[in-house]
Amino acid sequence: MSLATPQTDAEDAELLRAVARGDEAAFARVYDRYAPILLGLMLRILRSRPEAEDVLQEVFLQVWQQARSFDPARGRAFTWLATLARSRAIDRLRAVDSRERAAQRSAEDGQPPAAESPSWAEEEAIRAERAEAVRAALAELPEEQRQVLVLAYIDGMSQSEIAAAKNQPLGTVKTRTRTGLKRLSEALRSRLGQQFA
Repeated sequence: MSLATPQTDAEDAELLRAVARGDEAAFARVYDRYAPILLGLMLRILRSRPEAEDVLQEVFLQVWQQARSFDPARGRAFTWLATLARSRAIDRLRAVDSRERAAQRSAEDGQPPAAESPSWAEEEAIRAERAEAVRAALAELPEEQRQVLVLAYIDGMSQSEIAAAKNQPLGTVKTRTRTGLKRLSEALRSRLGQQFA
């Protein structure tokens, strides 16, 4: 299916409107449709699969939280998603480069690494706090929900692939994904407050 058809554009816009209303099934469809493409884009920028997968998770959390900010009058859904992914990947690349430069300078000077600026340190602290909150929230989920979320968001599998791999009905995987996403979102809101509201 082409990403550029008017029918697909209209369907994507409707899916994002549904995501903005809290529809986990619509969110899962957006993820299934675009996660592999966005992961490929971020891999080209970051040249590191672990970094790209981590950023992909951040992008889809941002999609879940900010879908209401998508305006179909200003562009296609895919363009909006790709812009989010590219922006986050470039931010991560700059942070990684900055850490490496600081570490190299410190090694040359015999000093421990230091942040280049307060904003860099603040950004890293926020990122670490979010990552820890996601790990802790995932750990609170029932095993079957955690498994499908990890397979989808970390391993990049579609719901159909998860159903085949786990030898479970697709409906069961979709239900566990929806329930897991809802519980994860609630746990993150309680841990991080308005950042995940």
